[in-house]
Amino acid sequence: MSNWNINSWRNKPILQQPTYEDQALLRSTEERLRQYPPLVFAEEVRSLKKQLASASRGDAFLLQGGDCAESFSEFNADGIRDFFKVMLQMSVVMTFASGKPIVKVGRIAGQFAKPRSSDTETVNGVTLPSYRGDIINSIEFSSQGRVPDPERMIQAYNQSAATQNLIRAFARGGFADLHKVHRWNLDFTKESKANNRYQDLAHNIDQALAFMDACGINSSNTPTLNQTVLYTSHEALLLNYEEALTREDSITHNYYDCSAHMLWIGDRTRQLDGAHVEFLRGVENPIGIKAGPSMSEDDLLNLCDAINPNNEEGKLNFIVRMGENKVKDEFPRLLKAIKKEGKNVLWSCDPMHGNTIKASNNYKTREFNSVLAEVKNFFDIHKSEGTVAGGIHLEMTGKDVTECTGGVQEITEDGLSSRYHTHCDPRLNASQALELSFLLADSLSSANKK
Repeated sequence: MSNWNINSWRNKPILQQPTYEDQALLRSTEERLRQYPPLVFAEEVRSLKKQLASASRGDAFLLQGGDCAESFSEFNADGIRDFFKVMLQMSVVMTFASGKPIVKVGRIAGQFAKPRSSDTETVNGVTLPSYRGDIINSIEFSSQGRVPDPERMIQAYNQSAATQNLIRAFARGGFADLHKVHRWNLDFTKESKANNRYQDLAHNIDQALAFMDACGINSSNTPTLNQTVLYTSHEALLLNYEEALTREDSITHNYYDCSAHMLWIGDRTRQLDGAHVEFLRGVENPIGIKAGPSMSEDDLLNLCDAINPNNEEGKLNFIVRMGENKVKDEFPRLLKAIKKEGKNVLWSCDPMHGNTIKASNNYKTREFNSVLAEVKNFFDIHKSEGTVAGGIHLEMTGKDVTECTGGVQEITEDGLSSRYHTHCDPRLNASQALELSFLLADSLSSANKK
């Protein structure tokens, strides 16, 4: 880790960053965050890394999902609970079909900053700085609202801490007990075909639990039946925030970014000589890197060497986001390059970002069938190459939104306006996410039979 220190990123070129007018306020805010408790702990990060190593070998599967961008204004306990329910449902569906542990990682408790295609936004002839997420500025289109405010990092930290607290309570306090598998349903999903399949599966789980109980294995003596773990993750975009929450572990003396268990680098900020790669190469967290169709084989391998020089299992996750059609043409060359060089990576599929389109009524959306098609292509390519499809990465919510067309609710372009609530990109609603989990379950089951 030559020439790395906690702030060496500041000497590198950086993209997708706000320009703070009040530098004194920025420095004082960073110093406040340095004094705050960590949001996650090093041992939790090490545990996740071991589980991701299992996923890279095909012995587990990564389910990573959550909001496109978390919001200050929509923060509430019900939203966290409903997201947690959907993650539980999806993981149960996939575990039952595959017989493998599902590693649950939320895009939550820190997913506030968003990269933008332009530094400015023009509405009715008025040009203002782009909205970059609630941790930086306001979605309100006004001169005052769009000024980057360092103190928003404090609010992001406080919301993340409260979210982490509730997640841990749900995970450890009995909410995740498998005996309650029927109660994880959301009201608006109850009439869907996917829910009917889920209820059939839940009945089978009930029967299995009854058998285990008769054998003396139950929730009171087997914690894995009534507890779970949901790890947290976000795109490490705002490096002032990430540095301020990075701590030296007292046991290993290595550095951990304690804002989340896992961080990722976006397709727009993965430059080898850039600040984001520089910062994240020095922390021990598992690191994801988005891999779009423009990723070259040389860049791919150089990023492996930069982020994971010791070729450690569970350290590096390439998140493939290419689109329904391009994934068939562009992904195999990257897969073959990694295979040839013997690099240890976890491959996961992001079927959302490469399938974003603008509907005829100007809503940004994603066609559910295109999402399904990219997932299927991703699994088919791995099957052809004899490699492991290790995970899925989704923008999704537990809310009854209408942001992606299609799915069991048959959402049309005209129907998008009904409940289009996203602050940034369109998300799968709970019904669509559950439907997708059954496709994943079928794919994992098929992979087990090869």
